Amino acid sequence: MNTIGYFEIQSSNPEREVKFYTAVFGWAFIRESQLPIEYYRIKTSTLNGGLLKRPAPVPPGRSGTNAFVNSIEVASFDETSQAILKNGGLVALPKFALPGRCWQGYFIDQDNNTFGIFQVDSEAK
Repeated sequence: MNTIGYFEIQSSNPEREVKFYTAVFGWAFIRESQLPIEYYRIKTSTLNGGLLKRPAPVPPGRSGTNAFVNSIEVASFDETSQAILKNGGLVALPKFALPGRCWQGYFIDQDNNTFGIFQVDSEAK
């Protein structure tokens, strides 16, 4: 049972991040208005999560990761990378091969949250 069952993204501007992650990954966001904080449930095709109004100041840029980093499996690394950049994301670590396993890379959303994407490819080198 020691596996990730839910993830959360913090944001100082939740509406902006809802647009970003919907445009990039096609995730559905459902506002939970009965909660005492601004909170959205995230529905994906596999693991579900949440997006909440950041309760503390945004960490300064280039300060390193201050939480767990999630990597999302995608069908096409290059197409998803283009969608991330088109929607205001930045490259944190460019595409690289995990030989014989996948293509991996890391990005930053508009609120300085780091996340990864990977495309499974046994021919990656």
